[in-house]
Amino acid sequence: MTNNSFADRQECWPALPLDSWKDTYATLHMWTQIVGKIRMRLTPLINHWWNVPLYVTARGLTTSRIPYGNRAFELSFDFIEHQLLLEVNDGTVKSLPLRPQTVADFYTECMSMLQSAGIEVSIWTTPVEIPNPIPFEKDRTHSSYDADAVQKFWRILLSVDSVFEQFRSRFVGKSSPVHFFWGSFDLAVTRFSGRKAPLKPEADPITREAYSHEVSSVGFWPGSGPVTAPAFYCYMAPQPQGFANAKVVPEAAHYDVGLGEFILMYDSVRQEASPSERLLEFCQSTYEAGAQLAAWDRDALDHA
Repeated sequence: MTNNSFADRQECWPALPLDSWKDTYATLHMWTQIVGKIRMRLTPLINHWWNVPLYVTARGLTTSRIPYGNRAFELSFDFIEHQLLLEVNDGTVKSLPLRPQTVADFYTECMSMLQSAGIEVSIWTTPVEIPNPIPFEKDRTHSSYDADAVQKFWRILLSVDSVFEQFRSRFVGKSSPVHFFWGSFDLAVTRFSGRKAPLKPEADPITREAYSHEVSSVGFWPGSGPVTAPAFYCYMAPQPQGFANAKVVPEAAHYDVGLGEFILMYDSVRQEASPSERLLEFCQSTYEAGAQLAAWDRDALDHA
């Protein structure tokens, strides 16, 4: 399906090999976890942990508004000026520069900035979803910050966010926002069938809440583990029988047995004449394949 809103765009999706910024990636991952945990600590739990992610902005990533008593504040990563910005509804504006520095120093400066604005918050300082986590206040291992690489990453997020928003608009059932999960460091949007998923007693509480209902999810992440380059993914949970053998587009997409997901490498998309159209095709075809096999009520859920 072609989307006319992408037809006349001059698109340029930058290359960002994982090896070219892996140290900065690891540092930025920890910084976003610090900021994300502040949001999580001060906001009420929303189904499927929707109160924890960050959101792509015209300048970087943001927590969105965080309530604090009779006040409110927002923390934003500005990847143009390369600063972490604190804005409070009483007019207070503070910032700290994003530069090569340890996670421990960033953690101290971030908390001090909040305290100077009269905001007291305590977070669990152990990172999540990574091997061998180092508590933030003790992490002097990760300290890289390549501003050019970070800006490329953000520009990729901007382009992908636009496609995911278009894809989301085609669905009238329950859908997540397009949001950036700082634990797994990926941008994702998830559709729901409206049916509860089978209970998995062996799953941890976080997983049980995340997958309490049937989902179809697509996302982008810069690579990690067995995926050694940036990639898009799609999975169904629970996965319907036959999903792994479904025919999807573009041809470069494939099912990864180890991950249990369809994978489409970012580099194959960015080299297309219209990366946005190609990515939208991947989103749509993987959703349709899974929803059909899982017998979703598409007449009720899909936009007419």
